[in-house]
Parts: sequence; structure tokens; C-alpha cells
Amino acid sequence: MVSGSAALPVTVMEKWQAISSHTLLERYGMTEIGMGISNPYEGERRVGAIGQPLPGVQVRLVNETDEPVPDGQPGEIQVKGPNVFLEYWQRSDATQKAFTADGWFRTGDIAVNEDGYIRMLGRDSIDIIKSGGYKISALELEEVLRIHPAVSDCSVIGVPNDEWGEVVSAVLILKDPAVSPADINSWLRERLPGYKIPRQYRIVAELPRNAMGKVTKNDLKPLFLPS
Repeated sequence: MVSGSAALPVTVMEKWQAISSHTLLERYGMTEIGMGISNPYEGERRVGAIGQPLPGVQVRLVNETDEPVPDGQPGEIQVKGPNVFLEYWQRSDATQKAFTADGWFRTGDIAVNEDGYIRMLGRDSIDIIKSGGYKISALELEEVLRIHPAVSDCSVIGVPNDEWGEVVSAVLILKDPAVSPADINSWLRERLPGYKIPRQYRIVAELPRNAMGKVTKNDLKPLFLPS
């Protein structure tokens, strides 16, 4: 039983475990690299982690200047190995931008290495919110929100803002309509530092998704446009 295509919410993994008695095998791949990182088939499948590099695959986490970051610090996942594609067909400029000078493929995904297991923080262009000088993982906030008993599902995005760069914003599906965004906000303040708390909320009946089941976060931004 395998999970891929998007980060596996801890709550989903735990529910699946309770229902099936199986621990989902979470993995990480892309069209350009095939499958590159995975929790072990035999051994600890760590909750919240995409796992470890597969045999023959080299993985490193780097900062904005392509320098490796220490364990525990966020960095972009870069991959090298025989699994990596050669080029984008007839798109030499895109191919050049996709690789470092020494041949590492830039995935654009941000993660952290925790005791040898890689934990995904999100897509740099979608899931990493740059607000007031902070880089905030939308995936981490979503994990916390899903713990709230009134939250059925959620998505966190960054909405462009002249003062802050982006404003942390949350879209919620609620089980209990009596619970308000103010209630959620107060609950979050007991669990997260102030700079991570969403500044605005919207309540919806369902989240927009693509054919793979991923939430299409760009479709949520119009919800926060001035009416």
C-alpha cells in the first residue's frame, strides 16, 4: 500500500493504519527523476517523512546558492543519478535552468533531513509562504489544522500582500458550522508561534483538485480577492 503524488497527511496515515492495520509506504518521485526517495520496504516507515534515497540515487538539500545545508535545516531537494532524465525535449533553456553547473537536478521542493529521513516542507513556489521575512511551510500548518476536531480538511496558501510579501491564509472545510475562524485562530495560538498563524480564513464545502487528487492552490487565491 503506497502513497505518492502529494505529501501524505499524518492524520490520513494514522486513519489508514487503524482501518487496514497496514502502514502506508510513502515515497517521493517526479516525472524527471522517476522514484528517488522512499521509506524502507522493510524497516521503520517514519510518519511525516518521504524516506531515504533509493539505492544508486544521490540526494542533497541546499540553500539558495546551492550550498548543502546542515541536517535539521530546510533546503531544496537536488538529485543526481542514473534515474535522472537527460533533458526537456527541444527546450534547452528550461533544461539549463533545471540543473546546477555540476549536474544536480533542481526539484524545486523544500525539505529537511531529520536523522537520515527526509521530511517534505512543500513546493517552493506553492507551499513555502514568504511572509515578513519568514519562510513558512503550508504543509506543516495544514498538519496542525487537521488535528482540530472541527476541521474536516484544509489548505493553506500565501496571498500576495504589499506590506508582508505574502499573508498566510487558510481555507477550511468544517465538520461543525458552530465553530468560527476566530475559534480556530485562538486554538492555533496555543500551538504555533504568532508569525505562522493565518491572518485570514475562508470556509468552503470542498477544495478544488486536479485529476491526481492534489489541491489546486492557485484556484483558492480568488477567494481572498476584495469583493
